[in-house]
Amino acid sequence: MEDTSFADDMKKYWGDWGVASEVNRLRSVLVRRPGKEIDMFDHEKVRFTSPIIPELFRVEHDALCDVYRSYGVKVYYVENMRTDRPNSVFMRDLMFMTPEGAIVGRPIKADRRGEERYVAEQLAKVGVPIVSTINGNGFFEGSNAMWVDRYTVLLATSCRTNLEGIKQVEYQLSRMGVTNFIYLRLPNSYDHIDELINFAAENLVMVNKNMIPYDVCIALKNRGYQIINASLKTEIHINLGVDFIAIKPNLVIQPAGNPRCQELLEKHGVKVITIPYSEMLKGSGGIYSVTAVLKRDLG
Repeated sequence: MEDTSFADDMKKYWGDWGVASEVNRLRSVLVRRPGKEIDMFDHEKVRFTSPIIPELFRVEHDALCDVYRSYGVKVYYVENMRTDRPNSVFMRDLMFMTPEGAIVGRPIKADRRGEERYVAEQLAKVGVPIVSTINGNGFFEGSNAMWVDRYTVLLATSCRTNLEGIKQVEYQLSRMGVTNFIYLRLPNSYDHIDELINFAAENLVMVNKNMIPYDVCIALKNRGYQIINASLKTEIHINLGVDFIAIKPNLVIQPAGNPRCQELLEKHGVKVITIPYSEMLKGSGGIYSVTAVLKRDLG
């Protein structure tokens, strides 16, 4: 009998997958290049801020994927999708990656239900283990969970994620050795953690302190994080300046148009790559939101 953990067996039997950090070197991602689902839809019904130019939307998405590839990141695409799901570009909502595979989410909004089926289909196709799928009365979107360190995860409830969904995620993570959970309830005007908190290095986190409970900031400080405060409402709420993604510690990709957030990061030693993103911002999701991470270096 070979007494090894599932994580130990991952690369041998499944492939090189697994995540337990928001900043360790990024190796592979799962995205959905917008297809027919964005060619004609009622933007108000699906919470886009205004009508989009579909081809420009795709150009901006392609540009992001080109940046990933330029840094050696493998880009996988969800190949199939319902044609009535324009929000499916926001892949992070549909899954949360762990050291042992993906937890497939369950959207609370009826106009996003069913997107997760095609994420599960693609995960299986490329060989990513599916740890569980949120079920029963649970609702969970992957953007409401973040790795603080290998043994600590930030979990948020909001209008998009309920307590039952969080309990199911917590159960699976506990089985993988996660011992600490930091909980918060997001303000009513925010859907996901990444709008208000994001990690730029092993010891650096950007936070909108005006919207985050004091005890969450203390919990992050107690784990060695320096907190930089992003407080300019236009950049936080509209331009999604905190909704960036780390390629590696101290290197992030951020939507253009956030000079104050960019300056704060750069003053703390972070190199910031900015890309045009104004068309995709009409969908109210940033760079972190469109990217489901499949692999970061573990350790």
